[in-house]
Amino acid sequence: MSDFKADRDPTYLENQYSPTSLFVILIGSLLALTSLGWAQEKPNVLFIMTDDLNCDLGVYGHPQVKTPHIDRLASQGVLFKNAFCNFPQCGPSRASFMTGLYPEQNGVTVNRRLFRDYVPDVITLPQHFMNQGYTAARVGKIYHYDNPNGIGTDGHDDPASWNTRINPRGRDKDEEDKIFSLKPGSFGSSLSWLAADGKDEEQTDGMVATKSIELLKQYSTNKTPFFLAVGFYKPHTPYVSPKKYFELYDESLVVVPKVPEGYLGTLPESARKTVTAHKKDLNLPEETARKAIRAYYAAISFVDAQIGRVFEAVDELGIRDNTIILFSSDHGYHLGEHGHYRKVTLFENADRVPLIISAPGMKGKGKQTDAFTEMIDFYRTLTDLAGLPPPPSYVKGVSQRPVLEGVSNQQRVNALTQLTNGYTLRTRQFRYTRWMDGAPENLELYNRLKDPEEMVNLAHDPDYAWVIETLNLELQKRIMEATSVPNDLVSIAPLPGDKGVKKTYE
Repeated sequence: MSDFKADRDPTYLENQYSPTSLFVILIGSLLALTSLGWAQEKPNVLFIMTDDLNCDLGVYGHPQVKTPHIDRLASQGVLFKNAFCNFPQCGPSRASFMTGLYPEQNGVTVNRRLFRDYVPDVITLPQHFMNQGYTAARVGKIYHYDNPNGIGTDGHDDPASWNTRINPRGRDKDEEDKIFSLKPGSFGSSLSWLAADGKDEEQTDGMVATKSIELLKQYSTNKTPFFLAVGFYKPHTPYVSPKKYFELYDESLVVVPKVPEGYLGTLPESARKTVTAHKKDLNLPEETARKAIRAYYAAISFVDAQIGRVFEAVDELGIRDNTIILFSSDHGYHLGEHGHYRKVTLFENADRVPLIISAPGMKGKGKQTDAFTEMIDFYRTLTDLAGLPPPPSYVKGVSQRPVLEGVSNQQRVNALTQLTNGYTLRTRQFRYTRWMDGAPENLELYNRLKDPEEMVNLAHDPDYAWVIETLNLELQKRIMEATSVPNDLVSIAPLPGDKGVKKTYE
C-alpha cells in the first residue's frame, strides 16, 4: 500500500484562482504595461523552433549535453520548467501553436493534414502580426515537413502565413547514402546518424542560420518590424552533424536508461502500442543505444551552435533590445526511457518541451519558473508581449506575460496533451492519462513526486481513488475546452474526427 495519505497536498489539485489573487494579477499586469516602453516602437519577434528536441540541455540540468548558446538565452530570459506540447507529433503540434487552436479544433490530428482544409479562414500567429504591419518570414521547418524527405521543399507549409519563405537544402540531404540507419535506406522514420565531413554552413541547419542572418540584416537596414520564424530540422533523425560535435561526447559515458523486465505488461494496451510502434528501436542493445544517444547529443550541440550564430547577428545588428525571442521544440523525445526511442507517447519525455522567452524590459530576466504552460499559449503570449491588439476570439491559450513579468507565478495549474485515442493531464504532482473510453483498464496515474520516471501505474491503487476521481473531472473539463467548436470562426469545414484514419506513431 502507498503512504500517499500522509503526504497529500491539496494545492497540487487546485484548479481555480481566488478572486483576490485574480485582482492582484490584474493590477500587476496593468502596472507592467505602464512600466514598459514597447508601445513606443514595434518590437521584432524571433521565433526559433527545433525538431524533436527534448529537455536534455545544459541549462535544464543535463550533466553532459553542451548548449552554451541556449544557456545564454536563458540568462537573458525566463526558462519554463513545465512547458508541454498539445500533441507529441510534428504536424498536429505545429498546426496547433500556429493557429492557436487545439488539434481537434483545426482538424490536424495526424501528420500531412492541412488545417486550411478544415478551418480555411483561421488567422495564424504570423498572419496576425502581418495584419499589424509586420513582415513575416519563414526559414526552414515551421509547419510540418516530412523530415528529411521534405528538406528543400515547402513541405506542408501555409503560404498565407508568410511574406517570405526559404527552404534550404544542405549536404545532409545530398549525402544520405553515407548515413547509418537501423533500417537501411530509411532515415526520418528510423534511428540513423552520421558524423559528417565539411563545415556547419554546408549542412541544412547551417544554411537555415545563414539565410536567417541575411534576413535579419535586411530588416535591420530597412527598419522593418519583423516576425522571423527560424525552423531547424535537427535533432530529428537522421542525427547528422559535423564530426566535431560527435567529438564533444565520450560514448563510454553515455547513460542508457534501464527498463525492468515485464514493464510493458503493466501498461494499458493503447499506451503499450505507442511505446512498441517501432520494433527495431525498442530496447536497443546497449552499444547501439550509446551510439544513438551520442549522435542525438551531437545534433543538439550542432543546432545550439547555429542558434548561437543567429543570436550573434542580432547582437551585432543592434536590434537585441527591441526583439522578443521565443525558443522551443515541437515536442519532446524519448532516448530509451520506457524502452522507447522516439516521440508520440503520453509520457513526460515526449510531452514536455524546452521553452525560453526573452523580451525587452522583461523583469524576470535570468529566472526559471515552475509555471505551467502549453504551446497553444504562444499565440496570445507573443501578441501580448508585442503590444498588438488581441487575437481573434477563437484563439485558445492564455498569455504568459504575467509570469514573465513576475506578477503571477502561474496562469495555468495543469497542462493537456492528447493523441488520437488518449488524453493526459499533467499537474504539479500527478500525470493522469485516459485512453479510449476511459475504462479502468485504460487509465494511468503516476505520482511524479515519488516516481518522476513514470514507471509505476497507480490507477488501480485504492489509496489514489480520490485522485483519479478529482483529476478525471478536471480532465473532462479540459477535453471539452479542447474539442468545442471555436467561437466566431465562421468558415469551419466539417472536422474529420479520426474515423477510418489509420493511427500511426511515426
